[in-house]
Amino acid sequence: MDNAKTDANAAKRAAGEAAAALVESGMRLGLGTGSTTAYAIEALGRRVREEGLDIAGVPTSFAAERLARQHGVPLLSLDDLGLDTIAPEAHALDLAMDGADEVSPSFDLTKGRGAAQVREKVVAALAARFVVLIDPSKDVDRLGSRMPIPVEVLPMAEPAVSRSLRGLGAEPTLRMGQSKDGPVVTDQGLWVLDAHFADGIADPEPLATAIDGLPGVLGHGLFIGMTSDVLVGLPDGSVEHRTREEA
Repeated sequence: MDNAKTDANAAKRAAGEAAAALVESGMRLGLGTGSTTAYAIEALGRRVREEGLDIAGVPTSFAAERLARQHGVPLLSLDDLGLDTIAPEAHALDLAMDGADEVSPSFDLTKGRGAAQVREKVVAALAARFVVLIDPSKDVDRLGSRMPIPVEVLPMAEPAVSRSLRGLGAEPTLRMGQSKDGPVVTDQGLWVLDAHFADGIADPEPLATAIDGLPGVLGHGLFIGMTSDVLVGLPDGSVEHRTREEA
């Protein structure tokens, strides 16, 4: 393993373990998807075994569910929460933890390289505190400058949605599978369009609203105004903890 990959894994592990350390007995959690959050789930499982930590988590994907079961983290479904509304003020979850593909100085995010962005957004919206785990490579001055915005779309609507995204200044490409023929299929059975913005996104909030309003779109990977904390893992194993109040 080369030094860069070793440093990146050390940074991700540091962020994941710092997130797990924020958890207290009795909490209901949102469990995100991806390589950084996997370290947090592993650390939570260790705390359950060694400390008797009393928690339960709502996974954001089949992959997160399998990983949580593997490490012995008790699980809940959204139905188990007895929800009347999907909003943080309902306090259905005490804390949600997840990774991000980009984080702006105002704590807005792009997510969805694992194609779980819609489930991730539902779970994040239920949390009184949404903690994002990253390594330094995910810091950006402007969203969309390094990564495209994933847009989850009904297959039949893909051509029309692609035209609409071009009208919003993006160049959309259908995400294709790496180990199979054909497009990536999400946990909901839909496709993902990756919307590329050549110069990044100057004003993410109206863009997020515009994409949400396109018929045939289930959701997208812009997370605006949802993040409370960012944990930045560093290669030396230390962690920088940022809070929205400081942003």
